[in-house]
Amino acid sequence: MKTTKEIAEDKSLIAFCGLYCGACRLYLSGKCAGCKDNVKAAWCKVRTCCQDNSFASCADCKSIDLKECKKFNNFFAKLFGLIFNSNRAACVNRIKEIGYDSYAKEMTEKRMMSIKRR
Repeated sequence: MKTTKEIAEDKSLIAFCGLYCGACRLYLSGKCAGCKDNVKAAWCKVRTCCQDNSFASCADCKSIDLKECKKFNNFFAKLFGLIFNSNRAACVNRIKEIGYDSYAKEMTEKRMMSIKRR
């Protein structure tokens, strides 16, 4: 029997693309290790780019505008955003505005894995 985790405030649960794994149903149900610990997520270009550049997330990138980044704005990312009504760019921008600790706290309090599209 799988136990369900509680939503916890932990900046290490912020995914490379800005989503908050700490409030994700798959993570909470034990079906996913979270972006940073999920070895099955090697297909993710955002994850690979951030790891190669030692970034905690895309919020740390200073070399390219997020809107222009082909890795961040790929087909699968757009599909994911559509299906889950997710705005990863807003998540990354929020991290830039308030920092990782405050973002983890905010998403935990709101019990959200992503800022929603408007």
